[in-house]
Amino acid sequence: MAKISAPVKKNDVLTGTVMDLTYQAMGVVKVNEHYPIFIGNALPGEEIKYVVTKANKNYAFGRLLEFITTSPDRVSQDNSVYLQTGIAPLAHLSYPAQLKFKQEQIKSLFQKDKLDLEVKPTLAAPAPLHYRNKAQIPVRQIDGWLQTGFYRQHSHQLVPMTDFMIQDPKIDATVEAVRDILRELHVSAYNEEHNSGVIRHIMVRRAHKTGQQMVVLVSRQRRLPQEDTIVAQISELPEVTSIIVNYNPKATNVILGAQERPVFGESYIEDELLGKKFRISAQSFYQVNPEQTENLYQTAIELADLQPDEVVIDAYSGIGTIGISIADHVKQVREIEIVPEAIADAKINAKLNHVTNIDFTVGKAEEILPEWVEKDQAMDVLIVDPPRKGLQPEFIEAVLKAKPKKLVYISCNPATLARDLRLLIDGGYIGTTTQPVDMFPMSNHIESVTALTLA
Repeated sequence: MAKISAPVKKNDVLTGTVMDLTYQAMGVVKVNEHYPIFIGNALPGEEIKYVVTKANKNYAFGRLLEFITTSPDRVSQDNSVYLQTGIAPLAHLSYPAQLKFKQEQIKSLFQKDKLDLEVKPTLAAPAPLHYRNKAQIPVRQIDGWLQTGFYRQHSHQLVPMTDFMIQDPKIDATVEAVRDILRELHVSAYNEEHNSGVIRHIMVRRAHKTGQQMVVLVSRQRRLPQEDTIVAQISELPEVTSIIVNYNPKATNVILGAQERPVFGESYIEDELLGKKFRISAQSFYQVNPEQTENLYQTAIELADLQPDEVVIDAYSGIGTIGISIADHVKQVREIEIVPEAIADAKINAKLNHVTNIDFTVGKAEEILPEWVEKDQAMDVLIVDPPRKGLQPEFIEAVLKAKPKKLVYISCNPATLARDLRLLIDGGYIGTTTQPVDMFPMSNHIESVTALTLA
């Protein structure tokens, strides 16, 4: 049998028109009907000159060399560093076009799975820039200087930077100030190759409503050199109310280690969401776009059409943000969460808000829910906010057995959403609309809310 070869080869220089944009925000040029070439920083409708960087049998990758024509949706090239590092892969696309792109991504996946749901226009974020309330910034030694920045895409090469575009500017200022303190005290940065040095990451969390900031120094050593001086100087920075040293000695890509200790202030900061107070610790899951989170949760609450006599199961509950926010509207809320520390935070948060009609269970949602179904536990409404991998088969099986009359699915991955909706609808649920919510402007991440009811 003759070997099928690619229609292009590495280092070929070609021109073409960009036909589409992938989920990863890569432009797609086709040299024939079945052979796509994926090229960064290229938008649909643009005619470009590019060089092939890698050619496989069924597809290739290329690098943009020059524009012949540009898209009316393209914005300034001043943000190329954000595209290079992957901080903001859609920064070259106008914000209205980003919203349309996200709506179309969900529509396309729904069509593939033959889902007859209307995908509404994406709900725009109040602030498409400077919205993130959390930063995890790598620290490395470059030319003898301790530097903070972000990795170039698909590499561990640090690009030094101080303005991260999508983070709260006060967080950027704190990261820069902490960097300067560490420099002045000659604290060494982590060396990934040799697993040596001290400071691996600087993490900063900022509460949007209260302004409180937490600084987490991720260290390869249990105790920092000149720790008392470092802590004293960082504690004088504006709004810093908590400083944590996190110990991570392992040669790993995981940012936070399991052990940490507060060295200044409390081990948490406090924020407000939909009129409720929440304590956030260093390792808590808390949505990174605080203003849009309120819109996301409000959308979910409205779609759930909650009634005073209903029992709500909140799976994948984190620190209790959704459950505590809806407790006033219903008879009872039952929370499931796999991370014990998150449940500990959730219990404190329930007390902070005087919520008594709520209980908490630690465990995997796909194990706990089937147990509750076997015990015939009441569940009128099920709210799920799973990780990117979506719902596990045994979880969906339990849902279809229990048949709660309403299900609200908050998704961060349209592909697994489409897969799960297909199974739920085939199992007896009906849905009419999906509402995309732009939680992550300038990025290709897509959040959405879908409500289902029993047929």
